[in-house]
Amino acid sequence: MSARRPWARPLVPLYAAAIAMKDALRQAGLLRTRRLRWPVVSIGSLSAGGAGKTPVVIALAKLLQEMGQHVDVLTRGYGREGRGVEQVQHDGDRAAQRFGDEPVLIAKQTKVPVWVGGDRFEAGERAEAAAGDARRGVHLLDDGFQHRQLARTIDIVLVTAEDLDDMMLPAGNLREGLSALQRADVVVVREDEFEVVGKSVWAGVREGAQMWTMRRTLRFPAPLFVFGAGLRPVAFCAIARPEGFAAMLQEAGCGIVETVAFGDHHRYSMADIERVIEVAKGLNGSGFVTTEKDAVKLTAAMRERLEQVGPLMIVTLEAAFADSQAVMRALEAKLLAAKEQA
Repeated sequence: MSARRPWARPLVPLYAAAIAMKDALRQAGLLRTRRLRWPVVSIGSLSAGGAGKTPVVIALAKLLQEMGQHVDVLTRGYGREGRGVEQVQHDGDRAAQRFGDEPVLIAKQTKVPVWVGGDRFEAGERAEAAAGDARRGVHLLDDGFQHRQLARTIDIVLVTAEDLDDMMLPAGNLREGLSALQRADVVVVREDEFEVVGKSVWAGVREGAQMWTMRRTLRFPAPLFVFGAGLRPVAFCAIARPEGFAAMLQEAGCGIVETVAFGDHHRYSMADIERVIEVAKGLNGSGFVTTEKDAVKLTAAMRERLEQVGPLMIVTLEAAFADSQAVMRALEAKLLAAKEQA
């Protein structure tokens, strides 16, 4: 097993013991689980970041809308300045600071109500009240696999190849081990990792669970597509796995000359933008490329400064299920069963 932080290896047993204690308290009925009126579809992962949950939340929100469901998203809003429970308003330079970068991205991409707050039960109640008593919908619980204070109808868990060789926190990036997949109703694996990941985890899931395959695609803006920032762009991002973004750009034919990586959810300052520009000038870069998750954190002044040096290209990471019809049928069956039970 690989350790991202080797110095923290001695702390792993303490973290694992704390997780086991919480599980024991939950099984004994000493930890409270609350239930919302609407069904809850949880999307989570074993790792603390980088599994690709946000594109899957967006894909599921769009599928559920196609099915005629009223959908909203409940999320924590990691690193936000706002307090309490709020509905995301995605316009304006400070939206990502107030609500968090991923909630703003989800709201922009799906056009569904997105509610942020540490108390996801309160967020769900607020969402249900805002929709009105005459409507019944579905909550998507973002990053919800470990948020077991809230009851869910479907537990969807993403597993990546990196998870198979990772260690538990704090030495690695795993919040739980592969044995936790016994709680999952659905395991989602990437199409390009299916041969390795699918076969490795399938034996460990519970009877009746499903496995969905997704494919990830970078979408480049028209009309120049991969050449939208010239032939020698510099990439920059603040995501959990920047090397994956760089590799996808190269595979798509976007000839980046360097990637400037910041910490996941990093809040950009003008000094950061000047650093990116300095790298581009030093390498004779032709422009800049970043993710849509990063773009929501760029102010108008930051964009203007970048574009004084070269074009800024914003690419979108899309997730799509290999068999969307099968996914829709599975969701419909689960939601119908939950409705009959209610």
